[in-house]
Parts: sequence; C-alpha cells; structure tokens
Amino acid sequence: MTTSTGLDRDTLDLMLSSLDEFLAQNLPESRRLDLDLDDTCPEETVRAMCGEDLGVHLVFVPEEYGGLGGGAFDSYRICERMARTDIGVATAVFATFLGSDPILVGATPEQRKEWLGRIAEQGVLFAYGATEPEAGSDLGALTTTATPVETDGRVTGYRLSGRKQWISNGSIADVTTILALAPGGPSWFVVERGTPGFSAAPPEDKHGIRLSNTAALFLDDVLVPADNLVGRVEGRGLVQAQQVFGYTRVMVAAFGLGGGWEALDRAVAYSTNRIQGGTPLAGKQGYTHKLIVPYVARLEAARAFLEETCARLDAGHGADGALNTEGAIAKYLATEAGNAAAEAAIQAHGGYGYTRPYQVEKIKRDVRITTIYEGTSEILEMTIARDRWQQHLKTAGRYHRDLARELAGLPATTGAPAAALALDCLAAVLDACRAGRLTRSQHVLLRLGELIAYAESAGALARRAAAAAAGTLPEKADRRFSPAALAAISRVTARDAALKVAEEGLRWVVGANSLADPAAALPLDEVRAAQAGLLADMDAIADALYDRTSPLEAASS
Repeated sequence: MTTSTGLDRDTLDLMLSSLDEFLAQNLPESRRLDLDLDDTCPEETVRAMCGEDLGVHLVFVPEEYGGLGGGAFDSYRICERMARTDIGVATAVFATFLGSDPILVGATPEQRKEWLGRIAEQGVLFAYGATEPEAGSDLGALTTTATPVETDGRVTGYRLSGRKQWISNGSIADVTTILALAPGGPSWFVVERGTPGFSAAPPEDKHGIRLSNTAALFLDDVLVPADNLVGRVEGRGLVQAQQVFGYTRVMVAAFGLGGGWEALDRAVAYSTNRIQGGTPLAGKQGYTHKLIVPYVARLEAARAFLEETCARLDAGHGADGALNTEGAIAKYLATEAGNAAAEAAIQAHGGYGYTRPYQVEKIKRDVRITTIYEGTSEILEMTIARDRWQQHLKTAGRYHRDLARELAGLPATTGAPAAALALDCLAAVLDACRAGRLTRSQHVLLRLGELIAYAESAGALARRAAAAAAGTLPEKADRRFSPAALAAISRVTARDAALKVAEEGLRWVVGANSLADPAAALPLDEVRAAQAGLLADMDAIADALYDRTSPLEAASS
C-alpha cells in the first residue's frame, strides 16, 4: 500500500471537474433512469471511465506501475463524487480497485508490474472473487479449492473448483482475483476471462445499483499457471484481505456520503420551490428540522471521521491492517447515515419522492447496498466493539477517557465539551459492562459498537470544526460549510452522541439484568443540561443549507 500523500490539490480538482463533465455528458438523468429500469450496466461507459476518455482508474494505481498514485484522501473524494451521480457505476469502477487489492498488497514485484500495469495501460476491468453462497462475510469458511498440479515434482499450476456469489463486475471483468483454499491455506489466484471452465451466471436482478453488473461465478476445474498464485506463496489470502479493509471500507463510506448528500440536496432544492400554506417548505421548521438537519449532522460526523482516517492512511498508519477498526467506524457511520438520509429525502418529497423521475427513490435503493457489501453493518458493529473493548481492558478503562481529555483544549464553540461528555459516558458504560460481564451478550456487544462509533465521531467532528475555525483543515478537505456552520453541526452531533451513549448505554446495562449500576457514574444531569441551545443550532444549520444569514453566522462575522 502506498504511503504517499497522493495527488496535489490542483490535480485532484482537475480530476473531479473532469469526472463531473464526463458523467454529465455520458450519464444524464434520463439515461440513468432508463438503465435502472432495464437493469443494465453501461459497460461501455464504465470502460470509457477507465480508459483514455477519462482515466479515473489511474488514481487507484501507484505511480511506479503507470498510475497517478492517489492516496486514500483522493480516492474518498473521487468515490463520493462518482456516487453522487450513480452508486452502481461507482461500484463498477471500485470493483477494479478492490479486485486488484490482493495484487497490490501481496504480489511479487513482477506480478504487480504485469497486472497493475495492465490496469493503467489498458484499462482492464477487475472483479474481486471472495464471497461464496454459504460463507457470506466469513472468508474463513470458503469452500472453493485450489488443487496443485505437479510436473516433474514441481507445482506448475492449480485447478480451481467452486462458486462465488454477489461478484461486482462478475460477467464483464477481464480479470478476477479468486480466493481459494490451497493445501497451504486460503490463497488468491488471478484468473483471466475466457479461461476454460470459468464462467458467469446471468446478472442478478437486484433491488438497487442496477447500473452495476453483479453475477455469480463458476469455477469448474479451472487450470491456472502457478505464476497466477498471488505472491507465489500459499496461505496468505486472509492476511492479504485483512490488510486492505481499512482502506477499501473508507471508499464504501464515501459512497454512503455521496448517496446521502445527493438525496438531501434534492430535498433541499425541492423544498425551496414547493409552496405549502403560502410559504416554501424550506421556511418551515417542522420540515427542515425533522427531514433535513438531523441527517446533515450524521453525514458530516461521518465525514469528519472518514477524513481523519484517510489522513492517517496517507501518513502510513494503516500498514498491515492497523486501521481496520477506523475503516469499520467510517463505513458504518457513513453508510447508515446515507441510507437514513435517502429515506428521509423520499419523505421530504411527499408523493413525488415515491416516483421515478425525482430520483430519490432510486438513490434510496442504491445506497441501501452500502450497509451490506464490504462488511454488513452488523459485522462492523462487532468489529468496532471487539477492538475497542480490548482497548478499554488494556488501558484499565482509560482509552475513551483519554480521548475525552484530548478535546479539553478545543474551543467550547466546537461542541468539544459535549463530545468529551459522550466519551466519558462511554467509558462508564464500558466499565459497567466489564463489571457485569455483559459482553457475553452478542446484542449488547453490537449496541456497544454503535455507541462507540457515535461517541468517537463526535470527537472527530469537534476536531474538524476547530481546524476549520483555525484555517488548518487538510488541503484536500471538503469545505462545503463555513467554520461557524460546521461548529453548529458539531454541537448538534455532540449533544446527540452524549444523550445517546448515556441513555442507551444505561438502558442496555439495566436491560441485561446486570448487578452493575452505571447510573451513579453517568453524569446524566450534565448530559441533559448540554442540550441547551439545540434548537438554535438546528436553525443555524438550516440557514446555512439554504444560504440564509443566521444570528450565529452574523455574530461570528
């Protein structure tokens, strides 16, 4: 995995503007609706995106193999932008990056040069063949086999047999990386389209992302050369898969952001022109504060955590899967927020939201998959909870309390005090779970994963608001909101996190019939008092969305 900081700002901006222009010309709304209705992947458009017409694929390929060497931050910005147009098409492009990941992290130098070079030079499409019908997210339960073929006592090839399910680009990919069980353990193999015995089923008839190609793959005694074993050593497949989760999951998180924001922006535009009772919906607090503002806060909390994680990946902190939990938190927050925002956007359009021409029902169907692929939300909750539980135990309960103390130096206007309160409450809830041995309950463990994600993202958003106020946001960071508006979003998020962690944490500890009572350790009165000012901050967020001058903006200018 490259540890460079990726593209410079000008190159990234040029790629984003070129991407917008290409998609507007080649995938206008009318064509997207027709393709969605027909359940057709626009393969020629995807190939043009990954060819000389656009070259978006070059961002994901290191410079030494002919690419642009984009970093995690660049990939997130581009994935979000693609998703705002169509998550299905974005998935088709992402599948090539995902499919080449085992090569990037585990291949020999010669294998990287050959296969990554072909992506850069020829724009070949990849697929990632890991999931199986009976294994789902459990890669360790795979049944596809790789039987060595020996010639004169030397392994010269492998015969692959088995089935893969839900494979993006399954029937259009030129090359597929296949995870199979070799004698030495799970291993990745490169299989080219057209290899005898390798075939694809008809594309799946899916609920959403109908502009992507998803198909089952069949391997019937498929013979591949020994050189197609990634890394030329058996048994490293699961390690290689784990190494990239932190990276690939932030890309899917970007899909959640893109889909959620596209849906919200359509609702904002609709409410500006829709008149009810003599005034636009945009001026009605009951509309904006229920159907728009809460989802702005959730999406931007996810963005804050996502951008921090991308910055750490680009700084080289994600080697050997070290940031897998951070990637899980980013994906969990952004995809759940994007799915919820799209649902709210349908409601915000009323009856029109339920019709095809307004697009939001399609966005909702598309964004729904982001909570499933690359790790379901439930798998992510488990991943988050297990890792942070171990951190809590190893640090004698200081892990989240230390995170809270780190927020102490930030201005109160950023929401840092309430975010710190959320983290302190989380530590108290985890203490009660330890005393009552409550993590033996799988449901409690999963609910802890949710609370951890909310609390940690509140801290990330407070740091982001402080950086915006100080003018120190990363060069390539999203800058949609002014520092004052971002601070208001952070305060709303922090209040919500503190209340959620305290009240729901208490609920699950008591609900588990534990003798441990965290109520005395939870500053419930402080949490409730911290809600003061909530409505004014929601007003300020609505004003920022609709380009209205709010009292908070006026006071800060």
